[in-house]
Amino acid sequence: MLSTSRKKREMSGTKLLIDTNVFIRLFEGDDEVAALLHNNHLFVSVITEMELLGFFEISEDDKLFYQAVLNDCSLVELNQSVKERTISLKQQYKVRLPDAIIAATADYLNIPLLTFDKGFSKFKDIDVLLLEIPRT
Repeated sequence: MLSTSRKKREMSGTKLLIDTNVFIRLFEGDDEVAALLHNNHLFVSVITEMELLGFFEISEDDKLFYQAVLNDCSLVELNQSVKERTISLKQQYKVRLPDAIIAATADYLNIPLLTFDKGFSKFKDIDVLLLEIPRT
């Protein structure tokens, strides 16, 4: 499930910035994702928090689930360094603003970004751990 085209590493005890789609897969009951996240120090961008909790017509149960999971993570707010790196990434790559902010946050923290989104692989100087969706 884990593509390690950048670096092979032991996942237990690792600091990771978690992308929105990883939390969605966790919510959907993906046991492999749950196992990957277990025993790691998880960070989340404020953008991911807003994306998860801002879903159109999110149910109260869904909101409670996401809030509980987010409470187990270290939330990273926007700061001047993240904003400057976001601007740099937006200038260098053709990406959506939320993705640039999330990538900039991983870079700011100097930790890998865990995601299912192949679009993040274009960031050559960001450590991206790209998860693959198994074919059924």
